Amino acid sequence: MSRMQWSAIVVCVLLNVLDGFDILVMSYTSAAVSDEWSLSSSQLGLLLSVGLVGMALGSLLLAPMADCIGRRTLILACLVVASAGMLGAALSQDAVQLGLLRMLTGIGVGGILASSNVIAAEYANGRWRGLAVSLNVAGYAVGATAGGVITMALQSSSGWRAVFVFGGVGTALLIGAVLYRLPESLDFLLTKRSPGALERLNGLLVAMKQPALESMPDRPDTPAEPAPRIRRILTPRLRRNTLLTWAGFFTAMSAFYFVTSWTPKLLVEAGLSAAQGIAWGVLLNLGGVFGTLVLGLLATRFALQHLLVGYTLTTAALLALFVPAVSVYGLLLALGALIGLFVNGSVAGLYTLALSVYPSAVRATGVGWGVGMGRIGSLVSPLVAGGLLDSGWDPGRLYLAAAVVVTAGGLAVHAVRLPSCVPR
Repeated sequence: MSRMQWSAIVVCVLLNVLDGFDILVMSYTSAAVSDEWSLSSSQLGLLLSVGLVGMALGSLLLAPMADCIGRRTLILACLVVASAGMLGAALSQDAVQLGLLRMLTGIGVGGILASSNVIAAEYANGRWRGLAVSLNVAGYAVGATAGGVITMALQSSSGWRAVFVFGGVGTALLIGAVLYRLPESLDFLLTKRSPGALERLNGLLVAMKQPALESMPDRPDTPAEPAPRIRRILTPRLRRNTLLTWAGFFTAMSAFYFVTSWTPKLLVEAGLSAAQGIAWGVLLNLGGVFGTLVLGLLATRFALQHLLVGYTLTTAALLALFVPAVSVYGLLLALGALIGLFVNGSVAGLYTLALSVYPSAVRATGVGWGVGMGRIGSLVSPLVAGGLLDSGWDPGRLYLAAAVVVTAGGLAVHAVRLPSCVPR
């Protein structure tokens, strides 16, 4: 691993840190925004979810473009979109304007996340690939955690609009970092073979302290009219792994957003104070940071697929134990940190698994659609949980149902066939 490779990974981590802040900033400022415009709970709920809708759209619609125009190019374009959305939100005059700009920000973030994880994985060697992807996912959790502290400092002195300005300026500054330190994907250069690709590829190989190529290697035979990339990840050879990967993302992100959306409110209803609920949420995010890093380190020594199954099944067990532990606050905090550790580690492992499933020509498309399916789960699970609570379900049944969903995701991951069945 050369200095250039590590610097590329660092830039990808920074992208994820800003993305975590940009997406969750609405949660941090929701009370102030609601007070200024006298929003109802349903209106505020829409503002909280519309950024996730944008992320799903960005993952599903923009990520496949990275396989056509380049992953670095798409990241630059999405940074412009996300920063414009954040800065525009600071100037919004009503909830409708803010909602539209939050969706714009989410679209940019969704495109960035899929592409940055692909580049980080491609510039890491086989031993450190799991850690590189885990660092990226941990960056999102770091941004989400630090965002709360930054929001408290800025909002108390300058109001909620200053928080959006901070995120917009920080996102815009990363455009320079990407231009200066983030190279284009090696696999994209090898696959697309645009004019000057050999020279660009050799420049990157020299920076990586690898021998230069005299000519582009032979490419595998491809159809004269290749199918659209979404159809290519659903071909008979990839369909099974694609559907199983989608199931893994959907269940893991469903569990994560169910826990983060509903647990603080349910804890208060169980008799805890609002401050205690917030403390639990902080520990959940901190546990997520460590969980992704631990998974990445373990993946350097053990098979990722086995680790990922273990992470998901452990998450299911912790969810089943959560409600009985509410009466013991210290145990509740410990479970919060552990749930954050294992559920975030599961998401990080799924990114790495998806990168192993797909050949380079459709890798960004495959990862983007997997993340998009996860975002659909993140939208559906809080709504389903609310409906079940309104219909008379108690929290214990709800957490047991979440445990069953996560277990199903672990079984899906176990059924993925790697690596011999994957075309390269």
